[in-house]
Amino acid sequence: MIIVLRQDAGEAEKAAIRDVLAARNFKVNEVKGEESTILAAVGRLAMDIREVAVLPGVANVIPISKPYKLASREFRPESTVVEVPNGRGQVVRVGGSRVVAIAGPCAVESRQQMLDAAAAVARSGAVMLRGGAYKPRTSPYAFQGLGEEGLKYLKEAGEKYGLPVVTEIVAAENIPVMADYVDVYQVGARNMQNFELLKKLGALGKPVILKRGLSATIEELLMAAEYLLSSGTDKVILCERGIRTYEKATRNTLDLSAIPVMRGMTHLPIIVDPSHAVGIRDKVPPMGLAAIASGADGIIVEVHCQPEKALSDAAQALYPAQFEKLMRDIEALAPVVGKSVAHIRAAEKTAERSAPAKKERIVCAFSGKKGAFAEQAIDRYFDGGVAAEAVDSFRDLFQAVVDGRADYGMVPIENSLAGSVYQNYDNLSQFEDVSIVGAVTLRIQHALLACKGATLDTIKTVYSHPQALAQCHNFLSAHKDWAQVEAVSTATAAKLVGEKGAAENAAIASSVNAKLYGLSVLKDGIEDDPRNYTRFVIIAPNHVTGGADQSFRQRLGEGTAANMASFMFSTTNEPGALYECLGVFQQAHLNLSRLESRPIAGKPWRYWFYADAVLGETVADKQAYVRGVLDALKAKTEDVRLLGVYNGR
Repeated sequence: MIIVLRQDAGEAEKAAIRDVLAARNFKVNEVKGEESTILAAVGRLAMDIREVAVLPGVANVIPISKPYKLASREFRPESTVVEVPNGRGQVVRVGGSRVVAIAGPCAVESRQQMLDAAAAVARSGAVMLRGGAYKPRTSPYAFQGLGEEGLKYLKEAGEKYGLPVVTEIVAAENIPVMADYVDVYQVGARNMQNFELLKKLGALGKPVILKRGLSATIEELLMAAEYLLSSGTDKVILCERGIRTYEKATRNTLDLSAIPVMRGMTHLPIIVDPSHAVGIRDKVPPMGLAAIASGADGIIVEVHCQPEKALSDAAQALYPAQFEKLMRDIEALAPVVGKSVAHIRAAEKTAERSAPAKKERIVCAFSGKKGAFAEQAIDRYFDGGVAAEAVDSFRDLFQAVVDGRADYGMVPIENSLAGSVYQNYDNLSQFEDVSIVGAVTLRIQHALLACKGATLDTIKTVYSHPQALAQCHNFLSAHKDWAQVEAVSTATAAKLVGEKGAAENAAIASSVNAKLYGLSVLKDGIEDDPRNYTRFVIIAPNHVTGGADQSFRQRLGEGTAANMASFMFSTTNEPGALYECLGVFQQAHLNLSRLESRPIAGKPWRYWFYADAVLGETVADKQAYVRGVLDALKAKTEDVRLLGVYNGR
């Protein structure tokens, strides 16, 4: 059973609850969260939960019917995200809406081999480095690994390229040797039910990848995970790696159906090992893609720079070029399933940015070309204190912030006339490693720009962003013979018209673009309503420590109090569910200034709700207050995420 404690429960009350449970032979684990503390009680005997519910300090008691208690969805309805720090101040997160790739050779063979492999997989998009220092081989005459020497090579390569190290542990006596080198322990298929090993690993509290046994059922895999969880760790990643069947065409049979099945049974993240599942090099990439399409949180694959010379599993190891192609395909697939691909950020400073002769500048990315309204918003918000950097699309903007190519992103979220920029609401749901840290509102004034010598009579085609076209509907209605062509941004449209150099083309954009692209202003102020404003939000990474955000706030002495909080939540599919969620805001005396809904990818007729709440001036500790609201929402929603607490200006 799960005992949710009251927030004011003291140590004496917790001790009394433990005593009652211990008397009934229950094993009790305490789990402290940001908003609440729970006691997970596991035992063989049944107990009337009312006996616990009436104890002082108990807020709620939730019975769990599954044999796997701590691993079940009943224990934790929201999905667990396992965090693995790397050496660059970044936290690699496994779970949620991210896709992670763990890659490297089957076995550590030499120092140079690991350095070459780490360079290759890091360049292609891996976020963790795998490699076996101890190899449990079927034959006692096969290569058994380099032991501690291999661990040293693995760690050196991982640290050089910012990749946390994943390696298999084959026996509990190896733990003292491995402790200083390993970031994530891997329990192989043959050791899935080595319960004494699982107990010792769980007690370490470090992340563990648990592979499904050759002939294990899903329930047996979850029961093995229960050993790890009940021993102390809450950082368990399940791995489907194929099971043994009568089919001999491949090494094993990859059970892709296990992914959606387990998703409903457990809160733990799930990855797939297509290399061991099929055992044939050219079959690995399609099965890796299939795993992501099935809902896996990531893949773990074998990559070797010279597979033909590999000392272990040569037939299934990908060439670096194959892994790079696989990662490019996953990048293309991820948005389809509502996810984004995790990346290791570049080293904190490049030689150019850290040169003493140059002043280090913070970078804020925006979508479009130079002269875009977003660039003007950057200048207004940061007051010239950052370098504005253009990217090709809104998704590229989010990815640049996650990857570290930009410290901030300027994201248009809504316009007073044209409404919401839905694409960016979708990006906020898919990129969990960014948070909203600020907002700014910019008045939008549109002009008709064309090449020198052009007139209204010569124009046949007008280019602009779809929202700009909508905002100038009245003006365009007077020129029904003009063809309207959509562009990525208003600045992109202006640049395109300048490049074409024809008098028949025009762009709707800010007048500042005229000078940038050698155009003339044929008519200014063509927007339908002069009260035309776009609200932008500023995003920053939330999976790094220190960095540009802290530096910027220190440099500007930003002391403005937060006055906005943005939430994203989904409701249960039952009458009154949204009403119950909105009641949380009403009870907290928060004014909702915006409520937006967007479809959830892969879940027809289910929706994310986005809510902007105004924080009153009477609230002293706004962060703590918002955490309380978030805690209340968790009890009413199916899923919820805090997008940011910030000053909305």
